[in-house]
Amino acid sequence: MLEVFKALADSCRLRLVAVLFAGEFTVQELTSALNMGQSRFSRHLKILTEAGILSVKHQGTWSYYRAEGVSPFFFLIRGAVKRGVEKLPERAADLAAVAAVLEERRRKSKAFFDRHAQQWDDLARTLLSLPDYRDLMLSLVPECKSIVEIGLGTGGLLSDLTAKADKVIGVDHSQAMLDEARRRLAQTGIAGIDLRLGEMTHLPLPDSSVDCAVINMVLHHAADPQAVLAEIRRVLVPGGVLVLADLSRHDREWVRERLADQWLGFEKNELEVWLADAGFADVKCGRVTGTLQNEIVLVLRAA
Repeated sequence: MLEVFKALADSCRLRLVAVLFAGEFTVQELTSALNMGQSRFSRHLKILTEAGILSVKHQGTWSYYRAEGVSPFFFLIRGAVKRGVEKLPERAADLAAVAAVLEERRRKSKAFFDRHAQQWDDLARTLLSLPDYRDLMLSLVPECKSIVEIGLGTGGLLSDLTAKADKVIGVDHSQAMLDEARRRLAQTGIAGIDLRLGEMTHLPLPDSSVDCAVINMVLHHAADPQAVLAEIRRVLVPGGVLVLADLSRHDREWVRERLADQWLGFEKNELEVWLADAGFADVKCGRVTGTLQNEIVLVLRAA
């Protein structure tokens, strides 16, 4: 208890904890957002981590911090601290700086996909080998009235989804990707799919409007994965189903530059916690492995 109080008894560290309530950030992002020198900043991070207030997740050469440490006492007072830091005089400026960091993540991702839309399938398939998980993922998609695919890319999954639902909606933040998906659908003669431009954290859908959401190999491109899962919960009807496929945690650092990955995959328990926080109560997760050259794929169904 004393260690937690000592760690929190500093205005800079309180600002840091307040920012990390909003998500995971690297040292570089935090330094930029809070406009502090890195040596001073590293000391604050060390104190907060050793007190069990912060946790750190290493992904390749990057380290992500968040306000979710191992201290039982901090867990008990977390709600009060979260409410208290809203009154910090720097709070508005810090929130604006955090929004700028997330926007920069989104901007880089969008620019990459706009640039590589026509070559995306070949690029991803050539650079990153995956086991055959598609049939398992589709088997978890229920037959229903409406399905939204989030981050549809070039639309390779849409034709399979039309066999599952009366209405299929595809959402992507890249206009170039939507144009490529529309072109490919026209070539195959598939019509009636509603393609929409939109961000994963601001889906162009009303509350409780779709029965099922599918997000296939997309979450690791998200600037804020937890916000994406919360947004999916918003648009699903009560009892609606989310089917998610993504990479298990790996160490291929080069995917950040060559495939615009924000995250080097995820841990199973990490996704389960995030889904529970987003309001999903029934989560089932499977792992698909292939050869030694394949990455492990996590396939989840949540309701």
